[in-house]
Amino acid sequence: MSATPVGPPAATVPDPFALVRSSKYAVLLVMAALLGIPISVVAFGFLALVSELQSLTYTDLPSGLGFDETPSWWPIPLLAVAGLLVALSIRHLPGEGGHKPAEGLVAKGAPAAAQLPGIALAAVASLGAGVILGPEAPLIALGGGLAVFSIRSLKRDVQPNAIAVLGAAGSFAAVSTLLGSPLLGAFLLMEAAGIGGAMMGIVLVPGLLAAGVGALIFTGLGSWTGLGTYSLVIPHVPTADRPDIAGFGWAVVIGVAAALLGAGIRRSALLLQAHVERRRIPLTVLTGGLVGVVALVYAEWTGRAASGVMYSGQSALGPLLAGQAGYTAGTLVILLVCKTVAYSLSLGAFRGGPIFPSMFVGAAGGLAMAHLPGLDVTSGFAMGVGAMCVAMLKLPMTAVLLSTLLLGTEGITVMPLVIVAVVVSYVLSLRFTPEPVPTPAADPASS
Repeated sequence: MSATPVGPPAATVPDPFALVRSSKYAVLLVMAALLGIPISVVAFGFLALVSELQSLTYTDLPSGLGFDETPSWWPIPLLAVAGLLVALSIRHLPGEGGHKPAEGLVAKGAPAAAQLPGIALAAVASLGAGVILGPEAPLIALGGGLAVFSIRSLKRDVQPNAIAVLGAAGSFAAVSTLLGSPLLGAFLLMEAAGIGGAMMGIVLVPGLLAAGVGALIFTGLGSWTGLGTYSLVIPHVPTADRPDIAGFGWAVVIGVAAALLGAGIRRSALLLQAHVERRRIPLTVLTGGLVGVVALVYAEWTGRAASGVMYSGQSALGPLLAGQAGYTAGTLVILLVCKTVAYSLSLGAFRGGPIFPSMFVGAAGGLAMAHLPGLDVTSGFAMGVGAMCVAMLKLPMTAVLLSTLLLGTEGITVMPLVIVAVVVSYVLSLRFTPEPVPTPAADPASS
């Protein structure tokens, strides 16, 4: 007589691709594609509104008040008023205005429908007045929130895992062309969400489909309205030297410098955030005024427009690289210092994304170092962007892709140097980040 096995039966390993082979996954793909259309339209409208507000508040309004040109002091009252609007939306509307940019960029799931107006208002007030933050974090939140709200409005019995996938697809669609490529947006969201293994492909495919549809809608709307697609574009890139020993040495230097600067920005922003949260309205207004003072200092010191310090820097990256010959090393250092201070203040009190200002700060630093021997302009620009981006975001793959793919063929040339700079900055940034305080385990007796 054979022996009967003793003990519990062996656990069956779940098949991660069972969902992909089912008919439900095909339905999920169709829903993701359909969601990409209205969400990309809303995202395009959001970016168009922010762009028009920036032009209205900084150019049209001073002209309407009788100024021949925008005064250098104009950002001070403008950003103070923006601080008041942001503080009121954070305090009185659900959701606290959405993502806190001082804490980095981490995908935490789609917000509830009730939180979307507060997120939109805080972001529009911040970005429209020229705060040194980008639109990517609000777009990710709004895209995911709108997708989940739409699905739950149409069908209430959708499974939680399908809701999560469609929420991610909505975020993909909203941010599809902002970084210059739907693929870059996909890497950003997947790396920020920390999704790996088999689930990466399962979530990535609907997201890419929604992003592709979103990119088509962005392109069509940009052509139809004449407003463009608001994508990150760097059209004129100087020829880069082939990597050599001196270039790799500069990669290490730039990586170390970016990690130190990023740690300083992040810690000062978190310290400011802690104070602002205790006295939200007066300190947000004061912080907005201080950002305007920094812009005034830059304008008076260099003779250039205060707008050089304001805004996210997304649309200024291309002109900065193309016009780098018109900047002395001293002017670039002043721009770097002023943009860094304004960036840290904005992170601590306002709402928006941290990506584009970090890229601009890194670009200014890399171009300033390019005035020294052994470093060409394009290599310094690319390494500065990548190293500073990873110092602030802790997303190494995204940092490498952002700083190389946008430079076209020259980006491929400097990619080895960028990888070294990003790795050095990433490792040091992790070392500079304080370890989280462990949560004490609950006492079983008290339970």
